[in-house]
Amino acid sequence: MAAAMSASLFAGCGSSTQQGGAAASSEAPASSTAAADGEEDNIIRVGVVCAMTGGSAIYGEGAQNAVDMAVEEINAGDSGYKIEIVNGGKVADDAKDAKQAMNAYNKVMADSPEAIVGSFFSSVTLPMAEQASKDSMLLLATGATNADVTLKGDTIFRNCFIDPYQGKMAALFAKDKGFTKAAVIYAKDDDYSNGLKDAFIENCEANGIEVAYTGECMSTDTDFSSQAAQAVASGAELLYYPCFLDTVPLFVSAARNAGFTGAIMGGDAWDGCDTTGLATQFDDCYFTNHYSSEDTAPAVQNFVQKYTEKYGTESLNACAALYYDAMYMLVQAAENAGGTDTASLVKGMTGMSFTGVGGDITLDENGDAIKSIAINTFVDGAVKWTETLGADGKVVSKAD
Repeated sequence: MAAAMSASLFAGCGSSTQQGGAAASSEAPASSTAAADGEEDNIIRVGVVCAMTGGSAIYGEGAQNAVDMAVEEINAGDSGYKIEIVNGGKVADDAKDAKQAMNAYNKVMADSPEAIVGSFFSSVTLPMAEQASKDSMLLLATGATNADVTLKGDTIFRNCFIDPYQGKMAALFAKDKGFTKAAVIYAKDDDYSNGLKDAFIENCEANGIEVAYTGECMSTDTDFSSQAAQAVASGAELLYYPCFLDTVPLFVSAARNAGFTGAIMGGDAWDGCDTTGLATQFDDCYFTNHYSSEDTAPAVQNFVQKYTEKYGTESLNACAALYYDAMYMLVQAAENAGGTDTASLVKGMTGMSFTGVGGDITLDENGDAIKSIAINTFVDGAVKWTETLGADGKVVSKAD
């Protein structure tokens, strides 16, 4: 199924680089020749890592497409800076595996990048962040929402929100919808799932929502009938399932088959889940994400149109949006600090305020992104945007 989250080049962005990119010709080259060793130039050499194979390859496809498109725009623009993707212009494959991620990291490091972008999953980004800190290498994580990622060092940043923030927003959404009793089922072997679960429960309790049942599963489970039955028996009005997209259809089906008629909610890892044959069961299901392709902002729609014309809609996901933004953030970092070497990029990235495909982003003292969060639902099996919440949890925009 086509994912419903995507990115856009904001026409009124705070960076002149992005404004130039919006009008760039698609005929521009995607890379340039680096300067000689020790000589400063206007080229930012970037290594990119994402899952290109396995069950999460749809994310890697979106990342590669978005990076290619952003680099074309930037290199044809008038910012004075260009980007060269090392590893022959290809995204290095982490296969959503920590060992493979380190292989991918070492592969791009062998090409002497000045920054690394990735990865999309916390479990594979954490070891890369630790090594990048030791190497004094700038690492700009994309979908890695685990709070510990940026705590690995001062050269580590991210352009996505963190798990505690996402879990908090899910609880505030539940409060706004009037839910008073919730059930939680999470994957105990997955850091992402644990982080969202903890934050959701904490903020439910702080906002007067009773968590009537908390159930465990494994990230590889395929049978959720027992947990679903206990959730129904608890009398919960909302079921929170903060797990990855591959098990979401199985879980939603199990919950509906067990007689659960209330709302079901998850996190950004629901983005791109397959609802084929389950359209009615996904009614009244929601998930938080980095922004929505259905946002009416002209910049979002501009990107959706460009991406769709080039690559279709199958890989038009939040991962693509985050990798696209990352390219422009690196250029803005070079503009801020006046250089493309790693030390300059780190300096320019620190405390950055950036306007991009995800709206207004401010990097805090840890290098984490303070930004808005989109709430999505499903209509006839297709993802539809419902509203976007600001950092204070209040609705800042809403679908008609």
